[in-house]
Amino acid sequence: MRDKAMADSKSLQSLVATGTKLWLDSIDPQEVATNRANGATGATSNPIIIADLLKTGRFDDLIAQGIRDGHDDEDLAWHVTDHLVSRAQEVFLPVWEQTRGDDGYVSFELDPLLEDTSCTLSVEDKSRKYIELGKKWSAGHKNRMIKVPATPGGLGALEELAAAGISLNVTLIFSERQYNLAREAIWRGAQRRSSLAHFKSVYSIFVSRLDVYTERDVPDLSPAAQGMVGIVNAKRIWKLNQAYWAGKNLPLKQEMIFASTGTKKPTDAPWKYVEAFAGSDIETNPPATNHAVHGSGRIFTRHIEEMPSPEVLAEIDAKVDMTKLEQTLMAEGLDKFAKPFKDLLKLIANKRAALQVAVG
Repeated sequence: MRDKAMADSKSLQSLVATGTKLWLDSIDPQEVATNRANGATGATSNPIIIADLLKTGRFDDLIAQGIRDGHDDEDLAWHVTDHLVSRAQEVFLPVWEQTRGDDGYVSFELDPLLEDTSCTLSVEDKSRKYIELGKKWSAGHKNRMIKVPATPGGLGALEELAAAGISLNVTLIFSERQYNLAREAIWRGAQRRSSLAHFKSVYSIFVSRLDVYTERDVPDLSPAAQGMVGIVNAKRIWKLNQAYWAGKNLPLKQEMIFASTGTKKPTDAPWKYVEAFAGSDIETNPPATNHAVHGSGRIFTRHIEEMPSPEVLAEIDAKVDMTKLEQTLMAEGLDKFAKPFKDLLKLIANKRAALQVAVG
């Protein structure tokens, strides 16, 4: 048993040893502690993660105190999010200090309801709101990264947020087009700073959702190509990112986050995407994926530069319309982006009703 435990512990350690920064796709305090011990150096959050934590009942005292303090449901959602993100930041702050700001971040997602279909704000007004919220929620935090979606409103806010000195995580990226727009906007803003000493940006490219899309919408892909589109797309963007920043001599790395790394297909090994991107930049893995990797006994080596055969790449390019893919996944992604926050508000309303007796 001892030998097995030692082998298990080496799996995540070997992934980190390849050059991958391992971030946890959760801010559950228990998961943060466990994954930090296994080599994780950062974390990210979203409304689904917050809601799942609140459902456990472990944070009812925090909610009750928020009710006593007079918070309405939406204020309470942000109060709880701020508290839990801050707790995770404390765990990873030593990493941020040791790396001088190159690692050790926890991402804080801005208001998803700005992208809800019911939102009547113009694109320009959405951008202004993202700028306002980004400044509000980043203020006073060393290792908090503000997460902004690669939507028209989000993209329109990036230059000003970067110029204001805010560390940024651009999320909901599915295509090279979105990545290029985000990167250019952030670099324009960064160059308006008085110093680039603390300039840090990351770009979250979603992976497994692309393979779910092709299984459904491009079923004529060969077995060799099906299930590889997410990996190919992300690695191509990774290469673009490497080339773009190579000559700028910045003190901190501007990195890709390989997101959505949990497999959706039951026949896929749970470490399929983890292994494919081993060797560079950042992976944000769900707890279940990290647990599977940790228990696999596998020793990971660098695979980030590896691509499928030229024939497979040619087939993907011929059969997968990336414009249609981006449009479809963005529409689906925005629903998944806004709905969880609505669900979080409903959960808090229910908690408020249940806890009213206790708090008077």
